[in-house]
Amino acid sequence: MRYSKTYGEFGDSYVPEMLQPALDELETAFLSAMNDKSFLDELAYLQKTFIGRPTPLYYAENLTKKLGGAKIFFKCEGLAHTGAHKINNAVGQCLLAKRMGKKNVVAETGAGQHGVATASAAAKLGLGCNVYMGAVDVKRQHPNVFTMQMFGANVVSVESGNKGLADAVDEALGFWIKSLKDTHYLLGSVVGPAPFPAIVREFQSVIGREAKQQVQELGQDVAAVIAAVGGGSNAMGIFSGFLDDEKIQLIGVEGGGIGDKYGEHAKRLAPNSGAKTGIHHGYKSKFLLDSNGDVLPTHSISAGLDYPGVGPEPAYLKESGRLTMTAANDDEVINALKLVAKHEGILFALESSHALAELLKIAPTMPKDKAVIVNMSGRGDKDIFITAPVFNKQEWVEFLSNEIKN
Repeated sequence: MRYSKTYGEFGDSYVPEMLQPALDELETAFLSAMNDKSFLDELAYLQKTFIGRPTPLYYAENLTKKLGGAKIFFKCEGLAHTGAHKINNAVGQCLLAKRMGKKNVVAETGAGQHGVATASAAAKLGLGCNVYMGAVDVKRQHPNVFTMQMFGANVVSVESGNKGLADAVDEALGFWIKSLKDTHYLLGSVVGPAPFPAIVREFQSVIGREAKQQVQELGQDVAAVIAAVGGGSNAMGIFSGFLDDEKIQLIGVEGGGIGDKYGEHAKRLAPNSGAKTGIHHGYKSKFLLDSNGDVLPTHSISAGLDYPGVGPEPAYLKESGRLTMTAANDDEVINALKLVAKHEGILFALESSHALAELLKIAPTMPKDKAVIVNMSGRGDKDIFITAPVFNKQEWVEFLSNEIKN
């Protein structure tokens, strides 16, 4: 296990004094748990029987032939329980919360997958659950709201600010501060004050370990690994397995949105993003900030990438040159999703479809004896209310109108 509070100039903990003891308690419990065989055995058992690990490393043979370049592989986190990689971290942190004697967990969510995963893991391990979600995301990801409620979670619609993920984080932190004694804050990405980035990375690193072993068993020479980057949890999960091999290019893809103006995209590390180094949500990293240091509005077709900041480790890896960052606009994402669905019969989530958009650009330029891995962070059924109107708007409107009448 790699553990650090800082990554170059990024990371650390910038929180109110009253919150620091809770973070110290969490750090102590985490480091103890990661050296406790009984905890690791229980985690491994849940990963296998509840999450459904290992997830497949799938050879996209049809897409490989169509593009004519490197062999394409998908790490299918969408086949994990609840449909995305978020369950890896949720189960790990819920198990850690029980070890600490907590009775409840509180979480933020954007696309809803972290909220669903948290609610599911909390139900499995007998913990109370509150999930804060921006009002805008509640409307565009209502199926996930319904699922969280079915798992017994209390879903709180956040009406403050831009009513998005950043505002949900603020509200969730506020709730946690008032209930530190019996509640654990289950942060969903490699962001926030230390030790959260290291904790989330560790619980997601199972993706990278599996992918590395699977590709070695297949005898493939990996040239690149691609993942979408919002906060960075799925990316750091798979990148962690390949960080030490400098021959393998690591590529992160952000939400390019609909334009280059603030409020039209969610680019923090990609070229010409305009992001600044700052402190927000308790940690130091790259953020989209105005002249007063306040976060700017963002846009992405995928709620999970619609966040003004990025984790401290991805920021450091980009600055050090180990990580290449790019962005995909909304149209490129939709086209990539459609192409892969048609040729492979797999429906990617909008978040991981950003990685697909980059794949379509680079795979044809790579030698046929090389391999490229795309992390499928989640499956696309959660996005049906966003994607279906794009592909067949009139039929969708008629269907929903009939359902409302019925």
